[in-house]
Formats: sequence, structure tokens, C-alpha cells
Amino acid sequence: MSDIHRIACHEVLNSTEYDQRWIVNDNWTYTADLSPLTHGFSGETSHQSQKALLVFYGLDTVATITVAGHPVAWVNNQFRQYAYDVTDLIANPVHGNTNLTIAFESAYFYGMNVTARPDVEWVPGDVFEYPFIRQWVRKVQSDFGWDWGPAFVPTGIFKPAYLVTLSESEVASTSPVSHPLLVSSNSPIFIEESSLEISKVGQTPIARPNEAADWVVNVTLALRSAVAIKSPFITISIPELKITSPQLSFESLPADTTSPTFVSVNFKIPDSIPDRWFPHNLGTPKLYNITTTIHLSKSSSTSFVTQTGFRTITLVQSPYSQQDIQTRGITPGDQWHFEINGKAFYSSGTNIIPYDPFYARTTSEQVRWVLESAVLSGQNMLRVWGGGTYQPSDEITGGYDFYTACDELGIFAWSELIFSDALYPINGFMLESIEPEVRQNVRRINKHPSNVQWAGGNEIEGIVISTNQTQANGTHYLNEFVALFQDFLHDIVSEETNSVAYTDCSTTSGVLSLDPYIIRFDNKTAGFIYGNSERYNYDATQAFNYSTYPISRFVNEFGFHSQPSFYSWEEVLQSPEDFSFNSTVVMSRDHHPPAGGLAFPNPNAPQGQGQMTSAVEIWLPTPSTSDSNQTFAQWCWSTQIFQSMNMVSEIAFYRRGAGLGENNLGSLVWQLNDIWQGTSWSSIEYSGRWKVLHYGMTGAYSPVVIYPFWTPDNETLEVVVTSDRWETVKGTAQLTWYDWHGKALQTSIHQFTTPTLNNSEIFKATGLSNILPKGQTSENLWLHLNLTADVEGKTITNEQVFTPTSLANAALVDPKIKLQHVKDLTFTLSASGGVGAWTWLDHPAGTVGHFMDTHTNIPSNGFYLVPGNDRTVEFVVNQGLSRVQNPNPASFVVRSLWNNTHI
Repeated sequence: MSDIHRIACHEVLNSTEYDQRWIVNDNWTYTADLSPLTHGFSGETSHQSQKALLVFYGLDTVATITVAGHPVAWVNNQFRQYAYDVTDLIANPVHGNTNLTIAFESAYFYGMNVTARPDVEWVPGDVFEYPFIRQWVRKVQSDFGWDWGPAFVPTGIFKPAYLVTLSESEVASTSPVSHPLLVSSNSPIFIEESSLEISKVGQTPIARPNEAADWVVNVTLALRSAVAIKSPFITISIPELKITSPQLSFESLPADTTSPTFVSVNFKIPDSIPDRWFPHNLGTPKLYNITTTIHLSKSSSTSFVTQTGFRTITLVQSPYSQQDIQTRGITPGDQWHFEINGKAFYSSGTNIIPYDPFYARTTSEQVRWVLESAVLSGQNMLRVWGGGTYQPSDEITGGYDFYTACDELGIFAWSELIFSDALYPINGFMLESIEPEVRQNVRRINKHPSNVQWAGGNEIEGIVISTNQTQANGTHYLNEFVALFQDFLHDIVSEETNSVAYTDCSTTSGVLSLDPYIIRFDNKTAGFIYGNSERYNYDATQAFNYSTYPISRFVNEFGFHSQPSFYSWEEVLQSPEDFSFNSTVVMSRDHHPPAGGLAFPNPNAPQGQGQMTSAVEIWLPTPSTSDSNQTFAQWCWSTQIFQSMNMVSEIAFYRRGAGLGENNLGSLVWQLNDIWQGTSWSSIEYSGRWKVLHYGMTGAYSPVVIYPFWTPDNETLEVVVTSDRWETVKGTAQLTWYDWHGKALQTSIHQFTTPTLNNSEIFKATGLSNILPKGQTSENLWLHLNLTADVEGKTITNEQVFTPTSLANAALVDPKIKLQHVKDLTFTLSASGGVGAWTWLDHPAGTVGHFMDTHTNIPSNGFYLVPGNDRTVEFVVNQGLSRVQNPNPASFVVRSLWNNTHI
């Protein structure tokens, strides 16, 4: 009888960084005794009636594999799936050896050895802890260090591995199983790879599909069979739609378990039959279970189920028409935005990095919480950053689930090949390893309707343009970039998918031509807009200077770093003296700017710490109290407030661009998640705790948002309502000036009608004398903005605040906040002394969850608490991730900016 056995191996997991360098330098050998799994090969059953396959879904990274004393393979690519027929090796052990042995080389020394070759090509750049080697190692690039995480350079079996046995005898048909791998437990065939892609008839990745055309369901399988099958065929069914394909024949399968045979079949479904998949904020992420049945004979078949959805996703990069330019006021140039099911939409979201320095520690529950948090904050797109890893589709092969959760939650995934922030030399040896890596991962992810594109890598196009302009031999590097990212990778991806586009880089100048694919680089026309962009500016004086924000069709990265909360620091700090903003240990976890070597602590950390310090001192009251722990906690929290203020400002600016000449249709904040407890750009801490920014994005990514655009140079205030809806939105906005004691000084009501993906200006004035209530000064008051709108039959609200001067100069008063426990984990907050600027409620250590306004059912924290306007919030606990299942209501802590300088 055929079977599948999970091979148990253990990985060394480290929790520190600098005192563990020796682990990186050593080789590590993993050994597992296979005899409990292979007894059928040594007596009870003749090995001729079975085949044994050794299958690895992830080996990190350079290793020699031995089975029963026999050499099997040498591997050097963390991102590939490997399968080997070990039937004869197990049946003929060397001197009774029954072990599987995997001897891992140090990836660091491997890289050092490769770069020491006399024929190696030198490449400029690289500033991380282990510089100048990662380009030659097909491994998670941030394992060698990044500016938000450690450089552990881990090694080991980081994804599931299996011993699969196949029977050479025919088996009866069985019920469908939930995963292609499980087919092998009752079948003579092993499904090494499975690709299911839904597209439109005639669809290609580079042009808008015919939305009325039939759907094409294409299934591609890589099969190894223990028996010869002469007349096989496949049927594909969707029980929910009561659809079954005709018999889809394919060529005979040879009795070959040493290498896979690829087969492809497809059939058509009329456009009108299935419901379409949409992201959660634009519709329903409808999914169907599709059963693929492989018929081996009249009496033998095997089936598996794939969950997927019907949708078209298009990356539009064609030029704007003259009509668009004349009638819509579009700035000339090329489009750069996505369309779902034929409709342009606004991409709102963040970027993700690896969830843990040690992949094997990541769980589906942790990941799903991060994704659910993104949905709760109004995001509809996550960019899978190209310096991390290919995210998995399921626990069986990937250890945890990412893409399936995206499908179910209705959130897009922008996928990238793993190349980042470096020039990658190319040679035949590297390309031979990269090609199957890319093909395997593209085929695997084809089934996911959440996937929107494949980018060749992260931020490399800009590096090669600069190198070409500044290096004497720059043309050489440009030519290599073209060979790898314009030609080689593009062609592979295009051969493996019909439904999503390929772009050479995350941040790109766009294309001169899509067919043939030719990158634009610096071939630009002055005054035209091409491609997409990113923005980083660590000069806090320019944080809200709109002239420093890019005018772009799509901004795929922008961010500012902050500290994690006091609660996160408690997880890693061990001595009382460590609990200080600039303590050695705290600074050791600030990798911005990167160290450029193995020095400890990061010699450049004072720059990153200084940027956060400056930001807080310029825009907020400087934390200083008589309690050192509170001062530290207020510093950490204040860096998060500035981060949120800065990012919300940029989001609002880019969203407003949807109705301006740039027709901006995308903003993705850097970044969503953390890899450890330390300084980073994230909106969610390593434990799953939301930072201030995550609540800020909940407001900034609301379907309809109100925002005050303030230009201090000419003292101009513009209040704008922006909508990302597909229908015209009508509503009411209210602007109320308050003093810091909470007295309402002036209120105005504004009706608005906002067209699809556009703006409505509801107020504009120049000069403080025309903006502020009479007799008031900028230090003594602030403006509360809110709106109510009807969207698809539902009432939505949004609120923002405006202070005409920095909060560092504002005349704050003691808000005298009272926190009243109502019931369960529901609390009412009230202020009796004044306005609680940035009132913040902290949940206790060991809990994971979010605060929700019980009136609006919207996540809410970090608000302005006005006397007489109480707020009631409920803490919604994630029971699966919380160590403390029933937190004590008395352990919830409230703070405001007043506490930066007062106990």
C-alpha cells in the first residue's frame, strides 16, 4: 500500500544575534533514521512492488544529501522543491546504514568561497552585516542582514520533507483528497507539482482581456508514476456549479519515478456561470472547490481538490490617450495601475517581510492574524517583498499558509522573485539553478486569485541605472540586468502564467514596449510620468512637506521607522538599565542605517535613533518624566505617533492624486509586519500588537476619507474628501474648532458629492486670520474633521484632526482621563480636564487583539478625547495567539501626550 511519511528533523533556533555568530560559521548535519518508515523494503514486502521518493519542500541552503550511505544530491537553492527516487538506495543500504543524512555547509563560507574564485565578477554596493556574498547564494537575502532585522544566516530543513512510497499495483478509485500530495497515499502516481490557472480565452499577461469571453480552466501536473498508464485522462469538476468537463486526454504516462512527466489539460466555462472573486473592499472574495480527477484506467482514478476563484487582474501600462489628457486633465505618460475584473481600483496596503528570522517557527495562525489585521485596517493589497521568501500556499508543503488565506480574506498579493537591492552577476551555473526555482513557484501560485503580478526583484532597476551612470564599466552591469530581468526571468514567468503580468522591478521606470518586453530605464520625456515610485525622507522637518512627496501613478514603498512598544521590549530586555531609549541593547536592535559589517552594536544606529529623536522633538512634547520606565515607554509610543502622522499624511496625499493629473491609483506603506522586537517601519509588532500606525491606516484607508492639507509656506489649508468607490458618493462633513480645554469654538457643515476614484474640495483658505476662529492663536486650538457618507446602502464615518502648529508647541492641558470598565473587555474613556490628544489604550502583555469602537464597529485607538464626547471601545481578543486568555481589565493602561511630560 502506498503511503506518505513526514520526516522528523530538528532545526537550531536562536533568539539572539551577535553572540551566535559561531553558528553561522559552522557546518551542520541533520540525521534521521528511516528504518521505521522503510520496513516494507526489507523483508515483509519485496521492494520491487514499491517505489520510494524522498521529497523536500525547503532546504536552507547548501547541502549534501545521503540515503542509506549512498550519495543522492548536492543542492544549493533554498527556494526549490526537490524529489529523488531512492528505491534502490533504501533496498541496498551500505553496511546496514538506514539513515537519511543532510550535511549543510555554512552559507556564509559558501558565499565567501564562491567570491574568492579568480573568475568571479565583482559587484558594487551592499551595506548589510554579511556584505558582497548574498548575490551568489540563492537564499533569503535578508538572512544576511537588513535595516529592520537580524543577520542570523540560518540553516536547516525549514519546510516539510516526506518519504513517499508508491505502489506498483493498481488501486481502486477513492474520494477526493484535500491536497495533491495526499494523492500519493493511495495511488501509484506522485503529483510533484500542481498548477491550476483560470484565465479568459485569448488572455495574455500584457493586455486587457475580453471580459465577456469564456473562462479557461487550465491544469498542469508534474507526475511520477510507478506503473505505465496507456490511456489516461483527466476530468475537472466544480460541484457547486454542477459542472464537469469532458474527458481530457493526455499522452501515456511512462513507468518512471526518476523524473516527472508534465501534462496539461484545459476546458472552457461560459463567463456568466461562476461568480467573480473580488477583494473584500470591492465585493466578495468568492471561491470554488475544483476537483481534478486523474483516471488511470476504467476502475482506477485518484482525485484532489483545489480552492480557487474566477477573476481577471490586469496591470495596465499602456500610454494615456490624448482624450484622457484633454478631457480628464491627465499628465501625459504611461498608466501604471491594476484593474480587477475590468475595473480600475485604488490599491491600498502595505509591504510584508519574513515573519520570523527562523522560518520554521512561523505558524498559519500568526500569519492569518497579520492578514486579518490588514483587512481590518482597510487594506486590499500586500506586497511580498523580494528580499525575503516566496510565501507558501499551505501547511503541508510550506509549513504555514499565506496565499490561501489571502484568497479567503479577499486581499491581493503582489508577488516578487527573490532578488533585492543588489546587482546580480549571471552565469550558466546560476541560471541553471534559478530557472526551476522560478518555474516551480509561479506554477504553485497560479491557482491563487489573490496574486496580482510577478515583479523580478526589489529596487534593483534604480541601482543599475545609477551604476550605469557612475561606473566606468556601468554598461556591463546594465547589460547583465537586461539579460536577467528583462529577458530571462520575463520569459520564464510569461511561459508559466497567462493571468498576471511581469515587471522587471518593484520600483520601475516602466516599459518602452510590452511586446517585445523592453524596459524604459532613463528613456523619458520631460513632464511625462512613467512607472511607479517610492519615497523615504528621514529629515523630520520635511515630513509633511508635500513638495517632497513623489508625483506618481503608484507609490509602492514609503515609510518612517519607530520603536516597538514597551511590552515588546519587555520580551527581550533583561536588565533595568536596558530600558532606555539609547541603551546599548536597544540600539543594538536598530539596524538603520545598516552596519556594513559585523561590528556590535551597529555603529550607524545613532543615526537611526537620532532621526526618531528629532522627529519626536520637532512634532511632539519631548518625553521626560520622573519615572524612567514611563519615559522610555512614552518615547517608544511617541515615535509611533510620529510614524502614524507621517504615513497618514502621505497616504492622503497619494489618494488625493487619484483625482489629479498623476491619477495615482496605489499606495503601499513600508511595512506591515515585524521579524523581531526592534526598531522597524512596521505597523504590527512581532507579537501581533498593533502600533499607532495600524489604527492610523484604518482611518486613512477608509473608503471615503476627509483630510486637511496644510501648506505652511503660504498658510493655506485645503480640506478634501477622497473616495475610492466605484459609484458617486454623497455625504456631509463637519469641521469643528476646539480649544485644548475642549470648548467648541466654531463649527461648519459641508455637503459633498464625490465622483468615483476622485476628490471633492470642501474648504480652502489662505492666511491664519482667515482660517482660525477670531481672536485665537495656533497654539491654543485644533480642528476636528469628520464626515458621514452613504456607501452602497451603508453609513460610513471618517475623522481626522489638524493642528495649525506642532504639538510640541501646543498649549496642552491635563485631560484628566477616566477609564471605566463597562463589562467584559469593554471600556468607556472620558476626559474632564481637557482634550486628550492621542488618547491611547494599551492592552496587557501576553494578549493579542485590537480595540474596536462599539458605536462604529471600526478599529479605534489613538484618538482625540474631547470632554463631553466619551468613547467606548471593546478589546477583541485573538484567543489563539494570546498567552493570557482572560486579561484583567485593571491591567489595561491609558495614556495621552500629556503623559510625555507628566506622570
